[in-house]
Amino acid sequence: MENGTVNTLAAAPDADDIDAQMRRLMEAIYRKYSYDFRDYTGASQKRRVAHALAQLNCPTIPALQAGVERDPTLFQQLLQYLTIPVSEMFRDPAFFLTLREQVLPVLQTYPSLKIWVAGCSTGEEAYSLAILLKEEGLLERSLIYATDINATSLDKARRGIFPLASVRTHTTNYQQAGGRRAFSDYYIAAYDGAIFDKTLAQNITFADHSLATDSVFSETQLVLCRNVLIYFNRTLQDRALGLFHESLSHRGFLGLGSKESIDFSAYANRFEPLVKAQRLFRKH
Repeated sequence: MENGTVNTLAAAPDADDIDAQMRRLMEAIYRKYSYDFRDYTGASQKRRVAHALAQLNCPTIPALQAGVERDPTLFQQLLQYLTIPVSEMFRDPAFFLTLREQVLPVLQTYPSLKIWVAGCSTGEEAYSLAILLKEEGLLERSLIYATDINATSLDKARRGIFPLASVRTHTTNYQQAGGRRAFSDYYIAAYDGAIFDKTLAQNITFADHSLATDSVFSETQLVLCRNVLIYFNRTLQDRALGLFHESLSHRGFLGLGSKESIDFSAYANRFEPLVKAQRLFRKH
């Protein structure tokens, strides 16, 4: 106490205290709701929780933990910050162009296809893939499993309505990814949303799946998990890569995000680079 006031700086938790509080919060979430964030990377997780504290008007991590343990609604609100559903259609267009030119010709040789989009967020990547498959004559014989742990994001993905303000970016990405039509052929504009052609979603199954706790989803010829592994520590990255390896059929393809790699992972020798610059790999 200084001049009759509390010295709030002295009372502030140090880095070790915050780390311990974060661990207790993630353990509590796992015990109560079976969502496992314990092996997500510390720095990004701290930023997300700090943002949640401010937005949810919660003073401390222990107070947030107490609230989450007694109130499932608060947990659902927190989940939106922990998972941060941010995406765009045909993100990293060079990746989708390479997918079109070097992977889909091989997949043309299969009578039917199963594809897993892991960590699909609000669905932009799944719809991008559906458009790509449609243009290459593969959509009708494909089944796309699009999975995520965020139920709110999955609901948005099922609706297939994306902000109209984002369409200009999506259109540019689509064109750079080798799009064969006018991008506007795939949606109608209504109010502030772009409503995408419902036939694109007929071959997409949106489902809840956790890379931290669940098992292999299905035998697939292609797995896309882009911009998800960067939020995992090495243990969880290896777990996810193990699921992808087990899921993929012989000589199946794996696509990762532009800042992700299998180098130095436990599965580095289980895949070979197809186009390493675009983070496309093939199972041995």
